[in-house]
Amino acid sequence: MLTLRGLQALQQADVVFYDNLVTPEVRELVRRDAETICVGKSAAGVSVPQQEINRLLLEAAKAGKTVIRLKGGDPFIFGRGGEELQAAAAAGIPFQVVPGVTAAAGVTAYAGIPLTHRDYAQSVTFITGHFGAENSPLDWARLAQSGQTLAIYMGSLKAAEISAQLIANGRGGDTPVAVISRGTRADQQTKTGTLQQLENLAKDAPMPALLVVGEVVQLHQQLAWFQHTSSSDAFKASVVNLA
Repeated sequence: MLTLRGLQALQQADVVFYDNLVTPEVRELVRRDAETICVGKSAAGVSVPQQEINRLLLEAAKAGKTVIRLKGGDPFIFGRGGEELQAAAAAGIPFQVVPGVTAAAGVTAYAGIPLTHRDYAQSVTFITGHFGAENSPLDWARLAQSGQTLAIYMGSLKAAEISAQLIANGRGGDTPVAVISRGTRADQQTKTGTLQQLENLAKDAPMPALLVVGEVVQLHQQLAWFQHTSSSDAFKASVVNLA
């Protein structure tokens, strides 16, 4: 998914530094004579160090180029956009931010899972699965409370620990969960089950994947519009819903 403002920015760029999650279809929208450079990060493959990304961005900007840092989702939600802009600000380089559609919002909408619903969840919490010694510890007791939805980014490799921690802190093992792979793409997959099954659901799920925990997941069965709709019909449906 791409906003109109994002499209306009891509067509004004001299150079675009993009992430692994940016699809070829989106990259095709970049101005034809612009340079495109992959600076993606991958849990299982080669990644460009953050300091090197910062250096490349600043070097291109100081050369007088219009630089676009193209990210999957929203740059300020687990996207390190804040870190990169701090580097630009420290170097005295002006910048603008084009908000994106974060995965938790776009992916769940395509899966027919509302993040909040007055009958099921009054709040939603976004979590990164990259928790550990170098990050602040998660408050599992708070996260295990009922009446909320958890949207967990990059959590597939930690699915066993996530499930165990939530259950140990009081969340029922029968709480509905979903693992949504390659969300909003033509090959999107959604697996549903219970919290005690989360590890097995995530084990073979294609990347990238979003984990969703909460009672709202049970609405997927009724509201899963995208998996039953062709791409052309999906556009027509969205127009009808907006009218």
